Amino acid sequence: MDTTVTTATPNGVSPAATLQLHSIIPENPTMAMVCLKRQCLGNSAPGDFFLASCPSIALHVLTTCDLDPRDLAKLEATCSFFRKPANFSPDLELSISEVAALDICQKRAIFKRMGEEERQEIKRKCGGSWKRVLSFLLAGEYGNRREKSQPLAGPGHSMAVTSKGVVYSFGSNGSGQLGHGTVEDTWQPRPIRSLNGIRIIQVALGADRTMLISDAGEVYAFGKDCFSDPGLVVQETKVITTPQRVKSLTDIFVVQAAIGYHFTAVLSREGKVYTLAWGKDERLGHGTDLSCLLPRPLLGALENVPVVQIAAGFCYLLALAYQPTGMAVYSVGCGLGGKLGHGSTISEKQPRLIEQFSLLKMEPVMISAGAWHAAVVGRDGRVCTWGWGRYGCLGHGTEELELAPKVVEGLKDVKAVHVAAGEYTTFVVSDDGQVYSFGCGEANLGQGDVEENNTLTPKLVSSLKETKERVVHVSLTKSVSFPWNGHTFAMTESGTVYAFGSGGRGQLGVQLGDNMMERAEPAKVIGIDLS
Repeated sequence: MDTTVTTATPNGVSPAATLQLHSIIPENPTMAMVCLKRQCLGNSAPGDFFLASCPSIALHVLTTCDLDPRDLAKLEATCSFFRKPANFSPDLELSISEVAALDICQKRAIFKRMGEEERQEIKRKCGGSWKRVLSFLLAGEYGNRREKSQPLAGPGHSMAVTSKGVVYSFGSNGSGQLGHGTVEDTWQPRPIRSLNGIRIIQVALGADRTMLISDAGEVYAFGKDCFSDPGLVVQETKVITTPQRVKSLTDIFVVQAAIGYHFTAVLSREGKVYTLAWGKDERLGHGTDLSCLLPRPLLGALENVPVVQIAAGFCYLLALAYQPTGMAVYSVGCGLGGKLGHGSTISEKQPRLIEQFSLLKMEPVMISAGAWHAAVVGRDGRVCTWGWGRYGCLGHGTEELELAPKVVEGLKDVKAVHVAAGEYTTFVVSDDGQVYSFGCGEANLGQGDVEENNTLTPKLVSSLKETKERVVHVSLTKSVSFPWNGHTFAMTESGTVYAFGSGGRGQLGVQLGDNMMERAEPAKVIGIDLS
């Protein structure tokens, strides 16, 4: 969003000072232009609008424009009208910018359900400002597309969530992971009827299992009822074919779930991370071992630091943490391949800050954990990757591993807004809606020729450019579980979904021809409305 605000000097209305404001990530910049060409009332004649005498109207404009917290802070710095107490409830001492930030927070589903004590606690953790609370909420929404429509590509099955919270599922269903009450596969996207009346805001997919998060913070799961992967000797596994509430999480208001190899992680609305797992403590981030089916909070560095996004890969977890001084990334778990980003292959039993971003002068705003490698988008649009570089999935021109985050130089002329890491594949979406991919040269790379060699540096996915639509989101499979090959979804600004990659069990949402098991070229998915 670009907003022009014209203000008067303290001792007169001329010359006026013009402040150009920029929201962090515009969802639709062509529709976001707003002009608040107004002047503050100083000691001289008023301008064309009495802000000082009509604060309610000013508050309404600030709230309906959904200004970014940094824009609100700039208003305060520019004009005393936005700094002084506004005499609005619930706190008469709040400035009009602070009241606007609080009002915008209250539009968020997870904030609406907070009690006053919970709101004050999250305000304290965020640095004592409603503008910072708003930054915390927006950071979570940006990383997860929380409360926004999106398709998700899992290992063998797929989901699509509308902005209204309706969930469609399709693909492999041998363990009931589609949630339709059966174990029959289907290529046609079908809504999960048993969720009628429940608004889903986030979905996590794993091998033969699915987890859904509602706007009330409730967690529903179906498919294989365990947190181990197929083939491991653990307790008897049940099959659940319709969404069931996860009882062990009823005391936690959950806003995101991430399913990794050997573990599941959930994020509470207060920014606390909990893990449930089968495995050793370095896979959990807390001091237990073996099967741990009750959620336990991560210990160590993240105990008092709110987290806005989590991402899970092969026995490791990334956490994007909110701090008043800027965003930071922590990692925990198995360090094989260097995927923790600390400059070594050593595993970490508790979350540890990835220090490389400070050296790169880069503030992370989005994280993605592939099976063996990870990726981050910075506020300045740069992309970093690290971990196992097999097939060129790091985009650095080689297949060597990287033990710490490294900027992808092949994207130096691209301002990235989204990144998705898969098994050995990475996708990047630019601010102009173009899609780049690199890594394993299979059908889910989107480059057309399934026999093509691996792509070691970023390459434009020209087949998506031919759709003449701006892509805003990409999701791809990141499971290492046999026998699933990867598939990919790309969603455009209009809500149209294109699918390519492996589709032998219907996971593309597209009917394939006889003896076809995959699509190298994107095909439009029919039957779901994500507009």
